[in-house]
Amino acid sequence: MNNFTITGFADEIGPNFEDQVRVLKQNQISHIEIRGLDGKNVSDFSIEEAKQYKEKFDQESIEISSIGSPIGKIAIDEPFEEHLEKFTHVLEIARIFKSPYVRMFSFFIDSKENPDDYKDEVISRWRQFLAVAEAYPEITLLHENEKDIYGDTPERCATLLQELNSPRVKAAFDPANFVQCEVEVYPHAYELLKNQIAYIHIKDARFSDQKVTPAGLGDGKVKEVLSALIEDDFSGFASLEPHLSIFDGFADLEKTQLSIAKAASDGEKLFTVASQALKEILVNQLNQEWK
Repeated sequence: MNNFTITGFADEIGPNFEDQVRVLKQNQISHIEIRGLDGKNVSDFSIEEAKQYKEKFDQESIEISSIGSPIGKIAIDEPFEEHLEKFTHVLEIARIFKSPYVRMFSFFIDSKENPDDYKDEVISRWRQFLAVAEAYPEITLLHENEKDIYGDTPERCATLLQELNSPRVKAAFDPANFVQCEVEVYPHAYELLKNQIAYIHIKDARFSDQKVTPAGLGDGKVKEVLSALIEDDFSGFASLEPHLSIFDGFADLEKTQLSIAKAASDGEKLFTVASQALKEILVNQLNQEWK
């Protein structure tokens, strides 16, 4: 079975293009979700820089699954016009990279405020995003459920997607982010959003301390989510977003799961731990092909 194409945020390996590509290939991953290259955020690339990186990725036979943009990751009361201009630039960058997706957010809300009070403003801004994106019909906008934004609960994610009611906007489903919002990932969040999920971030976390863990070692029910997606005939990207630091039990995992040089950076080791944890679930437990 092959329901998932593996990709990932390779800037967690390290900032350098060459290191990112090398470790992706070591983990038999042929796609990347671009967020940062050589220390620069993708949204800040010039057109010429994007073209140069695209040529380099082509030479390495690495394809782009999504642009991991910061669009929508500003406070709801910050000025919007300049941010909308940045979004237009990100779409141009995505087109150069031939990326089918752009990852986005739905604006930070002050913790003292009720996010529901900002529903109309969030939807208005996203409708403006959609209006700009009409000129880029090959690109789908992904809303990620980030903590402390409007769409940090499955209910508000569902509200946003239903109000927009567009095939050009889908969910990037992040189990760890829901855990960090004290939300039951499966079945609750999954059942609310399953018809809108076009992309999944592979990240797990614990309810007890909200720390991020490799897939399957937290409370994000990653295996159950992936299994349900298979049952629902999902076909799309599973994107490694490790967000790991050296954690309790890392040494044991390193001994049993890694075949990587001792001199490798922590970023390389942790990305490989995350990759192997996902492979254990997909290949060994769910009989999926690693592709």
